[in-house]
Amino acid sequence: MLKKVWIHTRRGIKFSILFTISAFLMVGTVAFLYKPTYSVFINGEQVGYTENRSELQHKINNYIENGEEDNDNVAFVQVENLPEYQLCLLKKDIVTNDDDIYSKIKEEGTTYYRYYAITDNNEEKLYVSNFQDAEKVVNGLKEKNSSNISSISIVEKYETEIKDMVTSEEAISKLYVTPVQQTTVAKNKTSSSKYASTGSVNTSLVTSGAKADLGISLIKPVSGIISSRFGVSSSLRKSSHTGLDIATSLGTPILAAASGTVTFSGWKGSYGKMIAITHSNGIQTYYCHCNALYVTAGSSVSQGQTIAAVGSTGNSTGPHLHFEIRINGVAYNPQNYLY
Repeated sequence: MLKKVWIHTRRGIKFSILFTISAFLMVGTVAFLYKPTYSVFINGEQVGYTENRSELQHKINNYIENGEEDNDNVAFVQVENLPEYQLCLLKKDIVTNDDDIYSKIKEEGTTYYRYYAITDNNEEKLYVSNFQDAEKVVNGLKEKNSSNISSISIVEKYETEIKDMVTSEEAISKLYVTPVQQTTVAKNKTSSSKYASTGSVNTSLVTSGAKADLGISLIKPVSGIISSRFGVSSSLRKSSHTGLDIATSLGTPILAAASGTVTFSGWKGSYGKMIAITHSNGIQTYYCHCNALYVTAGSSVSQGQTIAAVGSTGNSTGPHLHFEIRINGVAYNPQNYLY
């Protein structure tokens, strides 16, 4: 009995050894003849193979973010169909084709360029390559007292074809319009103020980066492009920005962000024509650089009511709304609540 058990045991050991050797031989043969590779598909169609998936995808991502043109105005490249990868075993004599796959991606890519249009009465006149040059144009026209400064604005553009660019100096020269000479008329002392104002307003430069609970809901006073964010510095102001600038067309209606009582309406130095609305809980909203004011201090307004029109009065480089949210006189970032 023991002899039979021993015989079966020996047979089992021999079988295990033979199986292990066979498995090693098979694995060795596969490793010798094949290599782990990724099969690459675009829009369901196989376009080739790559050994290094992460390196190829990194190259594609860099192309999407920056393009390959030697052009500072490239914003990004839109690619509709990104590659998909499937792990497979490929014979070692088959060559991978990363460059062909990358070229296929480039063939399907659409390059978008970013530049800035200088508009006059919402009509695109000239184009510059960056926002700094656009600001130089507006500031230059303002310094020269160009008669069209109130209708000049900046529009950020994203297009598949880039326009012919000009320098800021060329733009100022082409857009400048000689101001109309007006006959000076003597005014009595009672009319010395530029605009009649009603009520009072706090324009201190105290700001907070925190997000406080307002306890009220707000709506956007205008729609447009954010041209200057809260807290940024600029050559146009002596301190960090106390509000949010939303660029839009001259005369665009400005809506009350929430219901409340108008506590100031009129001219306020660098703010130009402005309105301040007081809400509950010590909250105020300011609407500045307006072209026209439709309410006076003491008026009650409802949320969404038209209270003014967009302008470029005061310290302004083009039509936009300077919008502030204040709590007990401290300015808070409007983007914590809107836009």
